[in-house]
Parts: sequence; C-alpha cells; structure tokens
Amino acid sequence: MSTLSNGTSPDAVQRLARGLLDRLGGALPIGAGERATVVFDTGDRAWSLAFDPEGASLSTRRAPLADATLFAAPDVMADVVEGRASGVDAWLDGQLTMRGNIALALKLQGAVVADRPPRIPRTGTLAAHGIETFFVEAGTGPPVVLLHGLGATSASMLPTLADLSHDYRVLAPDLPGFGESGKPLRAYHPAFYARWLHAFLDAAGITRAILVGNSMGGRIAIEMALRHPGRVDRIVLFSPSLAFRRFRFFQPAVRLLAAELGALPVPIPRCLTLRALRLLFAKPERLSAAWYDAAVDEFQRVFSTVRGRIAFFSAARQIYLEDAEGPRGFWQRLPALRTPALFLWGDQDMLVPVAFARHVEAALPAATSVILPSCGHVPQFEHRAHTSALVREFLGRTAG
Repeated sequence: MSTLSNGTSPDAVQRLARGLLDRLGGALPIGAGERATVVFDTGDRAWSLAFDPEGASLSTRRAPLADATLFAAPDVMADVVEGRASGVDAWLDGQLTMRGNIALALKLQGAVVADRPPRIPRTGTLAAHGIETFFVEAGTGPPVVLLHGLGATSASMLPTLADLSHDYRVLAPDLPGFGESGKPLRAYHPAFYARWLHAFLDAAGITRAILVGNSMGGRIAIEMALRHPGRVDRIVLFSPSLAFRRFRFFQPAVRLLAAELGALPVPIPRCLTLRALRLLFAKPERLSAAWYDAAVDEFQRVFSTVRGRIAFFSAARQIYLEDAEGPRGFWQRLPALRTPALFLWGDQDMLVPVAFARHVEAALPAATSVILPSCGHVPQFEHRAHTSALVREFLGRTAG
C-alpha cells in the first residue's frame, strides 16, 4: 500500500518527505557549490527539498521560487518517490506533471532509489571528447543511444527510452551545447558530434550501439555510421535534418552571421516559444498542455544562458550551411552508408520536407523508409505507440 493511500494528512506528507531526505543521504542531485529547490505537490499538500553546498533540508511548505516542481496524486507521488514506479512512465501517462528543470527531477529520482529496478531511470555524467556530458539511462541488454534534436534535450527522447528500456540498455545524453551538458565555444557540426559520440561510447563502455536520432540527432547518427561503421549496429532516424538541396539562397548572408551573436540577450516571450513548439506537430491538440509547459520550460531554461544561445545558433547555422552537393557534399556521401537504417518521416513536417524521403530511397535502396500520415516533426511524441511499434519491428527484423 502506498504511503499516502489513506490520505494526505500533514503527518503522512512529512513521513514521505522525511523518508525521501533520509534515502538521499549524501547523494545530492546537484553539483558541488550549487543550490536548487524541488517542490512536491500532491494537490492539497506540498513540501520542498532545498539543496545547497552544506547538504539538503526539508520544509513542509511550498517554496515560492522552485527550480523544479512535481505534481501528482498522493499515491502516484508516493510510488515515484519511494522507487516503486518510474517517474518517466508516470509523466508520459499523464499521471505526473513536471515543471521547471526536468533534468533535476530525473537526477533526484536516480539519487534516492538505491536498489532501483533496471527500468527506473538513473542519471549520470561522463567526460567525452573533453566535454562533461549528462545522460539518462534505463534498462539492460544491447545498448541503444538516443540523440535529440536542435534546441531540445534528452527529455524529448523519453518516450523511446521508456519503451526500449524493457529490452535494451538505453542511454539518452544531452548533446554538447544543450541541456545539462557542457557548452564549449566552437562550431557544432556533424563531424564534431561524431567525434564526441565516439568518445561517449568509449566512456560508457559500449563497443557497438544502436543509434536512434530525431532531427539533428538523426543527422548525427548518420555521420557516426559513415565515419565509424564498426561502432554502429543499426540506426533509426525520426525526421532527420539532412542537407537542403533547395532554399539555399540565404547562405551568403548566414555565413556572415557569427554564432557568437548569441552572446547578446535574446529574450523570447513564452507565448512565442509555445507557438513555435506547437508548429512541430500535425495536430498539436494530441499532446497535453502539461507537456507543452514542460517543453517550453526546458527550452527557455537553456536558451536563457549565453553559452546555450551560442550553441543553438551555431548548430542551426551548421545545419543550413552544410554542403549538399560536390565531392564532400552530404548527398554524394550518403550512398556509402552500409548500416541498416530505418527512416521515419512526417507527412506534415514543417521543418524536414517529406520530399527528402524519395532522395533517401534513391540513395539507399536497402534502407527502410516510412512516411507517417498526419504526423509532424516529433513522431515519438505525436504517434508514440505506432512509432515504438515500427522501431521494435525494425530492430527485431534486422537483429544479428
């Protein structure tokens, strides 16, 4: 029976909160010298955990300015806090809502559940290519690495992590320049990301992995498979951002724009971020308002930092400027890809034209290419079950 299954009396709230604090021990989910506050809200009751350089402290009141807030019914909150259920599963099923710093919430559950079942997500940090890389991990079995898109974080790949962690060891890193990972001042192009990914696999003790990428993450997966085919077992690509063959007339102007312009303050109203986010879906109403709130929080949190903006502009600039043709052009290199590949395209994707599908099919006749009807740029969220089924069918069919 859940700790709070008989109600949310102050004593019950305090017992659950105190148990969470006791299980934390010295495993604080923040870096040395940092401060953070997490609020747990069960509807009629709330409590707060505050972290600072001296440790963690508990309050049975709601902190006014929390870095992360979790909302859930009492029994769901108890199951997640006590490690009986995955917070990611509860979030995806609409039983738990996360606001603010999603990575902090994931770090917290990973820190308090010492003897967690394999599917309870855990977090960590690895040094890869000289960059501190934050990642979420769940499950056991053959390794799978999930690569998110431009402006996103590992949170955008949580539906795939939750599904594949039943049978695979799944790692979802924040790409360099994004989320909780380091943000060096440099050009963020596919070759750099391939070097980083090679080092990340080494640091994680992975010899050969399945790569699953969305948008920019899909382009990184292709680059890794082209450069290091021995390290890549198969690739699954959700609306990969490939080199544009048309609409290249702005290239001279874009070449003159330095990514360091991101050092200038670029305030983006929350309403505009939400409007842009909704454009990524064929039918935005398929996703709950709580998910949009969490995604906007995550983007604005990172984009509000100088290095976060510079990395975003640098990566976006590289996507648009990548050579499409010529000896080193993407479309001349693509036919050399020998790794088994699954491409999923949205027929209403406003960022990656579905017309790319026919170019890929011509370059890679052995690859599997599927156009999803009534789908935008993020199939793992808009068509979660169907996308997972296609991925599992492909992985099962190409195993070995």
